[in-house]
Amino acid sequence: MLKRIKVDQLRVGMYLHELCGSWLEHPFWRTSFLITSDKELARIRKSGVREAWIDTAQGRDVDADAAEALDKQESDRETDQELASIEVRLAPSLERCSMEEEMQRAVSICNNTRDAVATLFTEARMGRALDAADAIPLVEDIAASVFRNPGTLISLARLKVSDDYTYMHSVAVCALMISLSRQLGLDETQTREAGMAGLLHDVGKMYIPIEILNKPERLTDEEFDIVRGHPEAGHRMLLEGHGVGEIALDVCLHHHEKMDGTGYPHRLAAEDISLFARMGAVCDVYDAITSNRPYKRGWDPAESLRKMTEWCKGHFDEAIFHAFVRSLGIYPVGSLVRLHSSRIAVVVEQSESSLLAPVVLAFYSTQRSERFEPVRVDLSDLTANDGIASREDPEKWNFPDLDSLWMSVVKAPV
Repeated sequence: MLKRIKVDQLRVGMYLHELCGSWLEHPFWRTSFLITSDKELARIRKSGVREAWIDTAQGRDVDADAAEALDKQESDRETDQELASIEVRLAPSLERCSMEEEMQRAVSICNNTRDAVATLFTEARMGRALDAADAIPLVEDIAASVFRNPGTLISLARLKVSDDYTYMHSVAVCALMISLSRQLGLDETQTREAGMAGLLHDVGKMYIPIEILNKPERLTDEEFDIVRGHPEAGHRMLLEGHGVGEIALDVCLHHHEKMDGTGYPHRLAAEDISLFARMGAVCDVYDAITSNRPYKRGWDPAESLRKMTEWCKGHFDEAIFHAFVRSLGIYPVGSLVRLHSSRIAVVVEQSESSLLAPVVLAFYSTQRSERFEPVRVDLSDLTANDGIASREDPEKWNFPDLDSLWMSVVKAPV
């Protein structure tokens, strides 16, 4: 039986009846033969021919699971291409430094701001009125790091332990709000106000008992009601404080509202939700789903954006979400990907020329099923002759040092 399939579905043991394309497009003098080696597969795929006919009566058929996985990859690629094609006003270019240059400064900023936020929130829990002036230096430090290299601190802040989740979540959302503000072209004052809003948006969680915040099982209805009360609790806390601006107050109260009116606490919809609260909703969800929690492991950054794309209608402002994707990249730092060269790689930095072609660190061969010395590859460089074939699930591969890999930002020749 003849069956037309994608070239990526070809496997050793299949009988190739015909390649779909001119013989000038492929390296074989014959078009009907049994595929007997990975070398032949590599030559076919390198030729650029996209589809082929196989004869299942003379060789192996398409594996159902592989076909399903390939269809998912194709769907993911279409989603990525769609996101990459959306036009969003870009922030003006500034002097940027590399991730290598920013890493140590970002580590220090993360540690210092985490400790400072913990002190600020703990004092607020104990009844001390919160003073926005205490938070200004923290926002300034975070903003400076984001301006120098947006991906570094944002990616580091994603790595949290349960004991400091609320504090590091605040740091992360602050950084994400600043990065998104710049992508939207907001002015310097608005950008820093957005950062302040991100830093203070979850202060109301100080009123939630720790055993509920860190509960590893599903919350009861009563416990969930307590959690849902944190925006209003935080808003009251900020009103009682000193120097907290209207933007921070609004984001604290409304970052759980949804565009379709099903959010809380006031079930606001569409235009009734402010620009900054809409921004806060996107930034809050992204950091929450990419972070490890007592009740679930965080999702891969690229997979998280894909899932948020599915939720976008009704939940998020689509224009703001698309700007958010551009601020992070379709494959954010830390994403695990498979390359066309059959190597597994982790994204270490964004390219300034293409959302679909970041800088990656390749470290594993799927053909040989073994690791190799990490190789840094700028996929936007045409000489790299490679690209992203699909996202990969870190849980499937279970690389124990994945975070250490992208944090190391090893420089190596292509």
